[in-house]
Amino acid sequence: MRLALLRTAALPLTLAAWAPAFGQELQDRPVAPPPPVVATAPRTDDQIDFTADTLEYDFNAEVVNASGDVRLFRQGERLRADKVTWNRETGQVVAEGNIAVTNPEGDIAYGDRIELTDTLRDGVINNMLVVLEQGGRIAAERGERQDGGVLRVTRAAYTPCAVENSAGCPKEPSWKITAAEVIYNPDAKRIRYKGARVSLFGLSLPLPAFSHTIGADNAPGLLAPQFRISRVNGLEFALPYHFDLGPNRDLTLTPHVFTGALPMAQANYREYNSLGAFEVTGYATYSSRSDDLVTEDGVAPTSENAFRGYIDAVGRAQLDPNWTAFGSIRAATDKTFLRRYDISRDDRLRSNIGLQRISENSYFSIQGWAVQSLRLDDVGQVQPIALPEIDFRHRLTDPWLGGRVTFQLNSLAIARDGGQDTQRAFASALWELRRITDWGQEVTFSAFARGDIYNTQQTALTATEIYRGDEGFNTRGIGAVAVDVKWPFIGQAFGGDQRITPRVQMVAAPHIENLAIPNEDARAVDLEDSNLFALNRFPGYDRFEDSTRFTYGVDYALDLSGVSINANIGQSYRLTDRASLFPAGTGLTDRWSDIVGRTEVRVGQFVGFTHRYRLDKDGFAIRRNEVDATVGSRKTYALVGYLRLNRDNEQPIEDLRDREEVRLGGRVAFAGFWSVFGSATVDLTDAEEDPLSLSDGFEPIRHRLGVQYEDDCVRLGVTWRRDYQDNGDARAGNSFLLTLALTNLGR
Repeated sequence: MRLALLRTAALPLTLAAWAPAFGQELQDRPVAPPPPVVATAPRTDDQIDFTADTLEYDFNAEVVNASGDVRLFRQGERLRADKVTWNRETGQVVAEGNIAVTNPEGDIAYGDRIELTDTLRDGVINNMLVVLEQGGRIAAERGERQDGGVLRVTRAAYTPCAVENSAGCPKEPSWKITAAEVIYNPDAKRIRYKGARVSLFGLSLPLPAFSHTIGADNAPGLLAPQFRISRVNGLEFALPYHFDLGPNRDLTLTPHVFTGALPMAQANYREYNSLGAFEVTGYATYSSRSDDLVTEDGVAPTSENAFRGYIDAVGRAQLDPNWTAFGSIRAATDKTFLRRYDISRDDRLRSNIGLQRISENSYFSIQGWAVQSLRLDDVGQVQPIALPEIDFRHRLTDPWLGGRVTFQLNSLAIARDGGQDTQRAFASALWELRRITDWGQEVTFSAFARGDIYNTQQTALTATEIYRGDEGFNTRGIGAVAVDVKWPFIGQAFGGDQRITPRVQMVAAPHIENLAIPNEDARAVDLEDSNLFALNRFPGYDRFEDSTRFTYGVDYALDLSGVSINANIGQSYRLTDRASLFPAGTGLTDRWSDIVGRTEVRVGQFVGFTHRYRLDKDGFAIRRNEVDATVGSRKTYALVGYLRLNRDNEQPIEDLRDREEVRLGGRVAFAGFWSVFGSATVDLTDAEEDPLSLSDGFEPIRHRLGVQYEDDCVRLGVTWRRDYQDNGDARAGNSFLLTLALTNLGR
């Protein structure tokens, strides 16, 4: 039966539970919430849709009794109960038995008995449980709904943790809050406690006055504290406070207090608007630097206190569907601030700002860079400022042969305070045509032309001679043609699919006076599998590989059930025997290049193995040996990384030094939610490999070891890290970090 009750109504909701007495009440109740209902006709605000199996009306006592799966629906709020009684004279409305109430936000409240006023707006519920849509649940001995939908409950408990294990059996939540009184404001999505205690793994701590938000919305308040112990700063305590400045911006202020240093302030501001988003993070303190800090010439080292800080700002604005403005600024007051306070281990900070336009067939950008070196042996004044770089590219279809033509215009100005200055501009065109023959070969034809103009000053200030170029204005013309042929063979093998693809490339380019041009962006050159078949195997624009060469190799792939193997290997041959512009040790110095390759093996999600190598053409000595391997699952795994560069270069330059290092890491999960983890980096370079290296052949750089517990709502861990190298006032030594994060807490 259905009855429309012309009364203003709002169904009550409440959340809470008294843990010692009502821990079991956090479990789900054996009743389903009422389903959504679709109204058959428009209804006024004071109407309630009412259904029941049985409906009785006592005319003498003015009492309405509904029983047997009673359901009430009003403006998105729904109630289900075994029985509902309405006394029209006293105005009392009582719902009893297996009660489930759902509000428009999706919260579900369960209880045994609800008493309502005659307006059906306010009421009291006994022995209740509320499951929140945002995550978490509250159980209470008694709850009351007040004006504005605010719920006040007594003898209550709250937890966002699972209350059942994987087998569906009840379990004690990892953490919960018990309180004498809990107030829940659904509009603010905040829970406040009075007389509360937090219980974590059986350890109970008092919370005299405490509140937190639920869900993912921003709200002002304290975040989780941070604890750290280090050799230089002593014990560190940080307590962030979050300010909610609006739906699209916030501010977090974090004071850091140390026992071995003066306090430090940290601020983080975030905002997004109709144009885009940006974020600014800053640190500031007043502390001393070590007397043994290496400084620039003419600057005396000091141990006096001074202002020290760091700023990291990043932003992006979408001006329209094509135009974008972006920027990133990173700057520190000195070279050791970031490492001393364990903010970052970067050895250089790069700032970048620019404007770009991207359409279907064109690209335009104007941007600039500035670099701050944090290496103690670098002279800060010679770090370049690139401002501006202007780059324009346009792609169109060749109307005669059907290929694709890409035009590019580029200019760049690089300035240094006390170093070489360079200005560059060029225009280029690249034509490419790809065809598939009747026999299945993939043939790609390429033609490239470029004209450059350079202006260089103070070349003598560049220490490496091959990077200088000639003083003043210089021009250069570049041209190259290439043919690249791939012939894949595909078939069944070893129970899977196998692909063998021989590849041959011919590139012809006239002699170019490269060394007359300064080299700013093409220094770290090395023959690898990634650039073996490149038209120009130099990175950047300032060097271009001339002469005629043939490159050949083969790609191999095998796909089995759960296993995949990909590999390639190749070499190149240069027709001319004149001295190459490639520095010694790159694998490209002679007419025959070294042999390079890569092998990748994947076994499901359990094993990942990548090996990159370069073999000397004379004797097959290993000049590059790089291994990256991962074994295990997401919970338990081992990582191994090994790199050895043996370039056989008697006079290595700064970008081509030999190096050997190993990187280890791993995690082992045990006892369900516990894990131990660690990582280490060791420098294996010795003086025989690199005369400039100070390592003795086994020099640990740093290691990390920790233990962590993490389940659905708690993350607790302790990490020990040791640094082995002094960097100014960032001293070698041990540091310890305590991590504690509770779901829905911390703000």
